[in-house]
This record gives sequence, C-alpha cells and structure tokens, in this order.
Amino acid sequence: MSKFKKEGKKELPTISTASLPDIIFMLLFFFMVSTTMRETDLFVKINAPEATEVQKLEKKSLVSFIYVGPPLNKKLGTEPRIQLNDSFHVVDDIVSFIENEREARDEVDRKFLTTSLKVDKDVKMGIVTDIKQELRKVGAFKISYSTRKKMEEK
Repeated sequence: MSKFKKEGKKELPTISTASLPDIIFMLLFFFMVSTTMRETDLFVKINAPEATEVQKLEKKSLVSFIYVGPPLNKKLGTEPRIQLNDSFHVVDDIVSFIENEREARDEVDRKFLTTSLKVDKDVKMGIVTDIKQELRKVGAFKISYSTRKKMEEK
C-alpha cells in the first residue's frame, strides 16, 4: 500500500477569461492601424487599359489621383468627366488642385509627389492631353498612368 491515496478525481480548473478583453482590444487596434480606408468615392466608371510593362507605385501617400471617365450616374450624361477628390471639376481646376495637394504635404515630400491619371480606356486622348498641359503649367512633371496588367495568352 502507498502512503498517499487519491481521494476521487479532481476537476480541471476553469480557464480564466480575464485577459480576453485585452486580446480583443489588441486585435482591434492592430486592424485599425494596418487597414487603409478608401479616401475618395468614385463617381466615374474606370475600366483601366491593359499594359504589358506594369510597375507599382512605392509610396501611395505621395500620389494625387485624377480620375477621368463617364459618370456612373446616367443623369449626368455619358461624356467623360474629370473627378478630383470627391467632386467633378473642369480642366482649369487642376492647377489649384495640385497646389492644394502640395500645400497639404510636408515641404520635404513635395518634390516626390506623383500625379496618377486613372483614365477609362474609352476616353479620348484630347482630355488627357488637356490635363497634361495643365499639369505642366504647375510644374507637376511626375505623371503615372494607372493600368491593369495584361494577362498573357497561352
């Protein structure tokens, strides 16, 4: 016989849930910090053209977007419109838009600003040329065209 006897089965201790709210809040803060929110709502249809040589932009925080395409709302017509931030504008407003974008950035980052043109593939080149002329007036020479990567056919 042994000196120590087991007196019945002992129950497992319950799992402590005291740290559960801490874990949930940690996950919440992680997703809040790491998630980017959409800055603008698109009011124009963008069906980007395809390209074979595509390169991703490195710092999207230094990019100003100009959207050109037919309006999603058919009441506004079918002609291509220019969208800057969350509203429609005309070509003459591009200079003030770029100047406002520069003022919103730090002085060190201003020389790295890129203007990205997101243009529907069915838009005539005349509008794009007018936009480029306005960008030249304000000295915004770094221009990027947004495209989709062309799928290779087998």
